[in-house]
Amino acid sequence: MFIISSQAMLRKAQREGYAVPAFNIHNLETLQVVVETAAELQAPLIVAGTPGTFSYAGVGNIVAIAGELAKTCHHPLAVHLDHHETLADIEAKVAAGVRSVMIDGSHLPFADNIALVKRVTDYCHRYDASVEAELGRLGGQEDDLVVDGKDALYTHPEQAREFVEKTGIDSLAVAIGTAHGLYAATPRLDFERLAQIRQRVDVPLVLHGASGLPTQDIRYAISLGICKVNVATELKIAFSEALKNYLSTHTDASDPRHYMVPAKAAMKEVVRKVIRDCGCEGKL
Repeated sequence: MFIISSQAMLRKAQREGYAVPAFNIHNLETLQVVVETAAELQAPLIVAGTPGTFSYAGVGNIVAIAGELAKTCHHPLAVHLDHHETLADIEAKVAAGVRSVMIDGSHLPFADNIALVKRVTDYCHRYDASVEAELGRLGGQEDDLVVDGKDALYTHPEQAREFVEKTGIDSLAVAIGTAHGLYAATPRLDFERLAQIRQRVDVPLVLHGASGLPTQDIRYAISLGICKVNVATELKIAFSEALKNYLSTHTDASDPRHYMVPAKAAMKEVVRKVIRDCGCEGKL
């Protein structure tokens, strides 16, 4: 089985003190880059897609292409639902072969978030699908969801303990000062809060909004219990900037087999850097 749950890889990361990168993908080329690079570096891999990505590329297409790349590269991976919000949507995608799920009820009141996540967890565990949930909200934009910075709420450590106990989730995404998108200034992460959360829960912790974070911040967060690091915007920018640069200097270019090459190469460098920042090279 080449498309797997993320639970075992995150537990291994937790035991051995590194993090697994979750790279947001959008199409054939971005899937190729992350799978082939992870295989070269023998790094564990989570391939993530928002609801918008799955709508754009097609659930079956993503699962089939990811599975074929995993087999070709002899590299098992998790296809992950990033920031999904309804049980019905998750049920359909688990039925299509997805085995790693994030249910995002962070916009709901605490009790309602627990109730939704518990329903998703009960369903997914019947099909050997792992579940991540979020407590607290990140600022910035993810897909079509925009959270203003002043509305971003940090994760409360004691609430985190109750949330994990009542939902049965496999991993917890925490809000400690990161945001979706790139940062206008270097963020000040609340590492003390992260340490307090780690003391109260035993599931792997997840850091969203890692695009553009300094390497030292990522590695310090890992030392305090982060086991999964999400990267999206940094990949898109590298890919799109290289593509635009190529097309601006090759105005007669018409073959995607040629003009996609520099875009993939630029994205690959970001993937390699993130894998090394996470300390997971050779950890497959």
